[in-house]
Parts: sequence; structure tokens; C-alpha cells
Amino acid sequence: MSLFAGVSGGAADAASGGGTGRALLELTPHKMAVCQLVQVFAPPAQAGGDVVPPFPFESLAHHNRLGLFLFTLTRSCEDFLEPPLEEFLRQLKAVDNLANGWFCEQLTSSLSALNSPDDLFNFFDKLRGVLTAPEGASAEDVFLDPNSQLGVFLRCCILAFNSMTFEGVCHLLADLVMYCNSTDASYDLAEDEGFNSEMGNLMDADIDSQVGIFDKFHQGYASERHMGESSSALTRAPTSTYDFDDANIFKADDNPTCLRSRWQLEAYLNQQADILEKDPGSVPLNSFNATMTQLQTLAPELHRVQFLQYLNALCHDDYVASLDNLHRYFDYSAGMQGLFGRSVSQVQDIVVGKYESALLCLGNLHCYFGHPKKALEAFAEAVRVSQMNNDDSCLAYVLGAISNLLSKIGISNTVGIISSPYSLGTNIGLGTPLSIQQQLLVLLKRSLKRADALKLPSLLSFDHLSLAKFDLKHVQRPLVSFGPNASTKLRTCPADVIKNLRLGSRVLTDFGADVLSTSNDNGSFSTSWLRNLSAASDSWRRSSKNTKKLHINDFDNFHYHAQPSPVPAPILQLAGSAYLLRATAWEHYGSAPMVRMNALVYATCFADAARWEFHSELSLAYVKLIQQLAVFKGYSAAFCALKLAEKKFPSSTSLHIQLLGMQILHERALHRGHLKVAQQICDEFGVLSSSVSGVDIELKTEFSVRRARTLLAAKQFSQAAAVASSLFSTCYKYNMQVENASILLLLAEIHKKSDNAVLALPYALASQSFCKSFNLDLLEASATLTLAELWLALGSSHAKKALSLVYQSLPMILGHGGLELRTRAHIILAKCHLSDPKFSVLEDPEAVLDPLNQATEDLQALEYHEMAAEAYYLKAMAYNHLGKLDEREEAAARFKDHVTALENPQNEEDSLAY
Repeated sequence: MSLFAGVSGGAADAASGGGTGRALLELTPHKMAVCQLVQVFAPPAQAGGDVVPPFPFESLAHHNRLGLFLFTLTRSCEDFLEPPLEEFLRQLKAVDNLANGWFCEQLTSSLSALNSPDDLFNFFDKLRGVLTAPEGASAEDVFLDPNSQLGVFLRCCILAFNSMTFEGVCHLLADLVMYCNSTDASYDLAEDEGFNSEMGNLMDADIDSQVGIFDKFHQGYASERHMGESSSALTRAPTSTYDFDDANIFKADDNPTCLRSRWQLEAYLNQQADILEKDPGSVPLNSFNATMTQLQTLAPELHRVQFLQYLNALCHDDYVASLDNLHRYFDYSAGMQGLFGRSVSQVQDIVVGKYESALLCLGNLHCYFGHPKKALEAFAEAVRVSQMNNDDSCLAYVLGAISNLLSKIGISNTVGIISSPYSLGTNIGLGTPLSIQQQLLVLLKRSLKRADALKLPSLLSFDHLSLAKFDLKHVQRPLVSFGPNASTKLRTCPADVIKNLRLGSRVLTDFGADVLSTSNDNGSFSTSWLRNLSAASDSWRRSSKNTKKLHINDFDNFHYHAQPSPVPAPILQLAGSAYLLRATAWEHYGSAPMVRMNALVYATCFADAARWEFHSELSLAYVKLIQQLAVFKGYSAAFCALKLAEKKFPSSTSLHIQLLGMQILHERALHRGHLKVAQQICDEFGVLSSSVSGVDIELKTEFSVRRARTLLAAKQFSQAAAVASSLFSTCYKYNMQVENASILLLLAEIHKKSDNAVLALPYALASQSFCKSFNLDLLEASATLTLAELWLALGSSHAKKALSLVYQSLPMILGHGGLELRTRAHIILAKCHLSDPKFSVLEDPEAVLDPLNQATEDLQALEYHEMAAEAYYLKAMAYNHLGKLDEREEAAARFKDHVTALENPQNEEDSLAY
């Protein structure tokens, strides 16, 4: 029976030095200590040996626990330096509590006996017996599989020793002495008295005087260090991790500085890259750079350190440092060590070592810092070089990056995207230039086709989500718009959007059991296991200091909390983005329950995989949920939730939360009639938006809409109309047609309140047409209500027409509309009845009073004085027709209160607090 047979993930990489051309491990004292424990775990095989675990193992669980501990030691990537003997013995003691310290005694005795090159030769010669199956061995005999992780580790160590010169063997002996002398013989494990006496006997044993066993300590090893602190704390700055007496702090020269294996170094760098991606705010810039500089000094050939420094500078918005480190990485290594892209595909994502990889990174750098033209120039050159070198994978990623840039950053229709003749060209054989949106669609489809052909599931999922976003906001006009076969359909297709969203989220399904069954170990599980081991051993040691020894040595002693997910973070991010985009799509289509459901799924299931830009996607999910509270429950409930969100996402780190707070405050100030406060908040929107053309175009649009609404509330109709008209021209220039639908409705509202219903009608009709084209059902219902109001403003003879429009929109509004929209519908419904000369309030009073009562009830949460005054005015009219004087006077008094509050606002500064 082979021990750990099949647990060989990454074994080939270890044998080949991680795929970097290094054929051997660098043999160190720590690796020799691990080899000695492997020999204890799997002693030299003997034919007909008993299956029962040999001494000192008391059970199969005890035996397997040591094997798992050794496995994690060869895969852990918590640090780039190997642990000193003291820490190693502390971890071993947590596994060794049933064997009364036998493992520690055996390890230290074996290391102390290695005093000459001959001893080393005999040590490694004995290791060969661990890997050799005896003659006549059966399947029931226990031996270590040479192809397992531990087997490959032993083979690499043996081969490294056989390749060493005599001088190298002498250096290894000197390092071994330093490794053992880094501790002193007065170490006390703070266990019960029985164990202390056993350790005292061990100290009295005849051990080489040069070799110490343990170092006295007062606190256990911290299971987690701050990511940004120096990773050499184990040898150079012990006070940052331990609490030693001054006399017991060891010096850097007392312990050899030994790097881990090349595979573990690569896994360590990948782990730091993941932390930078997920939570850059927890990474101090200078200390992290100091740690990376130390690693680069110890391993100059490890050029990925420079790429990691580039990522760190990028996360901290240091343009000069990020550009400098990016140039250094590609200048020194030519990109031959990869770009930290861990794909689930068996095909390498990017053929590195090419100029196009550097251009792709440079384009992403400029895109992040808001330099769209420079980014497009770099991407255009990357496209040209990728095509020249037949680098299809890199070309697919470049096309995806260009499409992402065009979808996020506003590009004018009058400006060419890329001037390079090698990029996309300006036509596709039709002799007519393509619009920006058509070029974007072509890019997305090209990238999708290449990703599908090259089996790049991450890029394939990204392209599907990008196509869904494109289909959501753009009408796909045919390239050939004439002739008998020309399509006359000028509407978006929700079915295509949902289809692409479903295909985009299938990246988890594609990842699935087949990929999980293959090797996907990046060292994170082993690192987490050792951290939990240290934490559990420390708490167990403290709790059992003056108690009897525990006689339980099973996995129950360890708390496997926060173990890493087997699914990579980028895959979870893409799957989560699909749900967040679903929420946005249903927000456009007007289904409030679907918005809440998808936002809750993202916030619940994908919060830990949120991307690193200040958790922007996670904060966006919170924003959508709080917006739903504001629309359906009023401002009080929204502000309560906003306070909780601000604790999780401080306004200094989350622009989404900051903008949401400003939006809700602005809405409440307008409803209360506090125009000075509304103008102040509007000015803050203007300050936040960038002055660069095309950058932050959505924030610029929000600022202009808020400004126009503030001017409208101040009854400055001409200025409000001018601002809205200018905004419409800007959105048309950048082809923001969905935004234009709401802007046209705002223009209709401005002209309606200026008593110019005839001029407002074309804007309302145009808005309704836009809503139909883009399937904006809820906004279309709002536009229909505006049309009904305009028909009423043209005279009472149009009351029937207005009433039919209201009834047409009521199902959508009552099913999915918020408080304000439902209140508007109820008020307009009552106005239609009261304006109809053929309608009698005496015959059917409920037709008027029921919607008005519902409107006044909803308005209590909105604090909307203007709309409330209108509702109570209509109620007073209805009660007057019914001859109910007391109810009429009460409604009139409430009407007067709201009008007074609107015309003479009090305590305006209260509108800035929540």
C-alpha cells in the first residue's frame, strides 16, 4: 500500500524547480529535518511488514496526522524563509502530544549525530530505503510512493546531496550547526509537570554540546502576521512575532538565512498578489516594498518580485513607482516568469516573454490611472505585435481589455478609437466607418470567439458578461441597414442579455468537479492548515499549562476555520459579477424583487471574493439594497442601513457608498424644500467628478441631473432646461441612450411645471419611445404618467385619454413601483376623475378618496411637501363635493401646513444629518 499515493499535486513542479529550469531543491537544514521526520513516518519497507502503524504511533489517525503535517510543510507558502528550529519544534509538538515528545527527541538526536560528511552520506543513503519497495512486497505492505509529494521531495533532496561538492557538504554541515544553535537548551514547553520532567531527562542526555534543543519562550507563535511586515521576522526581527526576554533574543547570524523551495517562493508571491487584489488597504506600501527588496536580494533571479512591487504601487495609486517597476520587470526578465494569471485552463493563458505582454500591462496601467488615449495606444500596439507573433492568447486578452475600456470610459463618437492601421480598421468591407459601439461589438465577438477556441474559461466568461452589458444598453443596429433583408427591429433583446449572463456564470460549472479533481493546489490550504495548527497549539498549551495531559490526538483538536476555497478567487469574482449584473439588468427592466434577490445573493455568497478596488463590487451590491429601501421603505430605513454600510465601507475608501449618501440626502432636501442644502450637495457632486473629458462620465451625468432638478425645484425653468438640454447632447455624443430616456423625461417635467404642456409633449413621447426600445418598463410607466398629466393640462376634454393612460401603467407601477411613483399614480388617477365633467363624486366617492388616502399614507415616509400638498388639496375638493365640511377643513389645514413648510423651510441644516 503506497502512502500518500496520488497526492502528487505539484510534485513534477518541485522536481523541475517550479518550471524555471532549476533541476534541484537547495538542500538546507530545515529540509534535512523534514527528511528525518519522513523517515519516521515511513520507515524503510520490509517485506511482510505489519500494516499496523509502527512505534511510536498509537493509531492510524496519529500516523496520518504526521503525514499531513509533513505534506503541508512541503507546500506551505506563508513566508519565503524557512522557519527556524524553534518554530519547527513548536509545530511538531502540536502533532506529537500523544508520543510524549518522542518526535522532538528523535529529531534532535538525529540532527545532533550528523558531525561529518560521512554521517551525511549515511543519512541520505538510509533515506533511499524509504523509497525502495523490498523484494517480494505485496500490495498490503506499507511503503512511501516515490511519485507522491513526499516521495518526490525525498528524491529531490537525495539528488541534491549527490550533486553537491565536498565544499558544499561542509557548508551544509556548518549551516546545520547554526540551525541547531539558534536555540538554547533551556527551552520549556510550559506543559504539565510530567512532561517537564521528561524534557528535563532529555536535556540531561548525552547530546553534542554544540547543539541546543529549544529556546525558552513566553508566548506562542503568532498564527498570522501582518501581510505587509517583513517576512524575515523569524530570523531578523523576532520581537515582532515573539515576546522574548532580552537575554534570549537570538541574532541574525545565529541562524542561516535559507529560502524555501522555488515552488514555495512562487506560491508565496502568488499569495501576496491575491492579497493585493482582494484587500490592498491592509498592505503598507513601504514595509511591503522592504520585504520584497529583501527577497530580491536573497533571490536576484526571482524577477516576479518586481511585478509584485508594480501591483503594490498600482494599488496605492503611485503612478511613477508602478510604471518604474513595470519597466524593470520586463527589462530584466523579458516577462519570462509570467503575470500571476492562474487560469483553470490546461492551456497557458498568455505566452509570456513577449513584447505584447508588456504592452497589455502598460495599457491596463494607463486605464487604471484614467489615461484612456495612452491606454488605447498601448493596446493598439499590443494588437499589432500579437498578430505579428501569432500570439492568439494575448490577442484575445488585449481585445477583451479594449472592450472593457470602451465600455467603462466614455469615448466620443466623433473621435477615432485607435489610429493605428493595424488595429481594427475603419470599415469591414462596406466602405462606411463603424461607430464606436459597432467597433466595441466587433471587439467583443472577436475576443469571445478566440477565447472559446483557445479554451480560456475566465476570458470566455468575461466576454459573455461584457456582451450582456452591451446588449443591455445598446440597440444592435444591423451593419447593412437597407435592402429587402434589412431588419426593422430597433429594440434591445432581454433574452440575449439573460442568455449571456447565464453563460457568464457557467464558469463555476465549467470549473466543476473535473477541474477540482486535478491538481489545483497553490499552497494556500497547507498554509492555512499550519496557521490553524499554531493557533490551536497555542490555545491548547495555555489551557493545559497546569492540568493533566490531554489524551486525545485527533483532528478534533484543530479548528479548521477559514480554510481557502478550492475555487480560485478570479473564478468566484466572475460568477459573482454575473449576479451583480443580473441585478442591474432587472433594475433597468423594472423588477424590484429580482434586483433585491440578485443583490442579496452576491452580498451573501460572493462577499469574500469581491475585487480589490476598495471592494467596489461588494459596496455596489449594498448600494442597490439600500436604494431599494429608500424607494420602498422611505428615508429612515435607508439611513439606518447606510450607517451600517459606512461602518463596513468607510466613505474614504468607497465612492459608491459616499455617492449613495449624497443622493439620498439630495432627494430628501428637495422633498423638504431645503434648496440651499440641495445646492450644497449638488456642488459636492461637481467636485467629485473629474475634469478629464470622457472620464467619470456617469458621475458627470449624475451631477448635471442633480443640478437641473435643483434648478427646477427653485422654479428657474429656463436654466434647468438649458442644463438638461446640454446633458442630453453630451449623452447623445457618448451614445448613452439609456440615460437619454430619463433626461428626456426630465425635460418634459421642466416644461410641464413651466405651464408649457405643448412643448413638453414631444419630450415625453420621445422618452416613452426610448423606454420601449430599451425595455425600460418601469421608466416607461413613469413616462406614461407624465403623458397623462400633460393631457390633463391641455383641458378637461382630454380626461378620458389621460385616464386610459393611467390605467395602462397601473399594473407595472403597483407591482414594482416605489413609494413616490405609486403616490404619483394615485394622485393623477384622482385628478383624472375630478377633471372629467361626466364623473360625479357623489355617485362614486371611493374612486377618488381611496387613491388619495393611499397617497397620503405613502407620503408620510417620503417627507415630500409639494406632492403631499397636492394630495390634501384634492382631498379637500372631494370632501367639498361630498359636503363633509369637517373632513374638508382638516384636509385644508394639512394642505396649508405642507405649503408653509415648503415656502418657509426651517432647520435646513438638519437635512445634512442622518
